[in-house]
Amino acid sequence: MDVIEVIKKRYSYRGPYQNTPVPREDLKKILEAGLAAPSGCNKQTTSLIAVDNPELVNSITKLIKKNGFSGQSAPAGICVLTQKIPAYDDKYFYMQDYSAAIENILLAVTALGYASCWIEGQVTEDSETQKQIANMLNIPAEYTVVAFLPIGIPKAEGRRPKYKAFSERAWVNAFGSAT
Repeated sequence: MDVIEVIKKRYSYRGPYQNTPVPREDLKKILEAGLAAPSGCNKQTTSLIAVDNPELVNSITKLIKKNGFSGQSAPAGICVLTQKIPAYDDKYFYMQDYSAAIENILLAVTALGYASCWIEGQVTEDSETQKQIANMLNIPAEYTVVAFLPIGIPKAEGRRPKYKAFSERAWVNAFGSAT
């Protein structure tokens, strides 16, 4: 798939997944895509953990479901971690770093024929959830769990949401100008 096609095909999948394992080879490709994302001042604040142990994936998704996530049954997932490392002065780019990594992951997931959803709020709104996930995955205290992305083959075909018209959100040379 060409990168523009992948971008246009990607969507957030919140439904049930097929019970088909995600091969480690594919998980490694997905991790590599995430780590290839740009990083503010090259601080590389984002780290990733692929999870394909069914008991761990189930425990994490149950914990997230308790906080409002509706999609379960994914055979694998990626846990996204960050470190708050200063870039310079009092400037930090860790949020931009992990956001870029997550987008790369989502595009790689789509390109490989899987589906996923960026789950952040259900993970970060409750520090106890973050602690529980960190304990499950033996994550050191200097890292913060910021997101979980379930990965698998969807049971039902998903679709992209309707977007506002291009002309309402994109312009050339000045706000509101014709493109």
